[in-house]
Amino acid sequence: MKRSHFYAMLSRMKYINRWGLMNNTQYENISEHSQQVAVLAHCLVMISNKRFGGSLDPDRAALLGVFHDATEIITGDMPTPIKYANPAIRDVYKQIEVSAADRLLSLLPEDFRDDYREILLPSCEDDRALMPFVKAADRFSALIKCIEEMRMGNDEFRKAKETIEASIHAMQLPEAEVFFEEFLPSFSLALDEIEG
Repeated sequence: MKRSHFYAMLSRMKYINRWGLMNNTQYENISEHSQQVAVLAHCLVMISNKRFGGSLDPDRAALLGVFHDATEIITGDMPTPIKYANPAIRDVYKQIEVSAADRLLSLLPEDFRDDYREILLPSCEDDRALMPFVKAADRFSALIKCIEEMRMGNDEFRKAKETIEASIHAMQLPEAEVFFEEFLPSFSLALDEIEG
């Protein structure tokens, strides 16, 4: 039986730090970030289903969130201002992400590859419908990081917070607006202020 290195490679997500250009009070790796994105994507789809009559699968959204940055094991975390600086860089980076996904898939047993291809490179209609929620969750995770850093007195994240908030509102996703109003304020509270 041939050995598979895929899961060992995924475990290295904990070594890839985010926010490399910023002065952090607390470092965050892509493993921690991906877990938070999964939880937030699940929440956003629940909001869609419960408040807006949606019928999407929140569990699938969470799964896509867990793996949304897996290719960064190979590519590293490219800062957003660089990744989206212009269309040429964005398009080349997308190609690099596909190549990195193919590399990760090559580490799987043959009979697992098609299943994981749909997770690492979602293409079916249902997954495409979930991706705006995963993207919003990704941005909310970044916004929460900014809020946490600013609570620690780190003004380095002030401009990023403003930019990320604006980008979420620009998505015009009603579920995101509900999250802003109903769930996000709690992230500014101290532990003793959080009560049932």
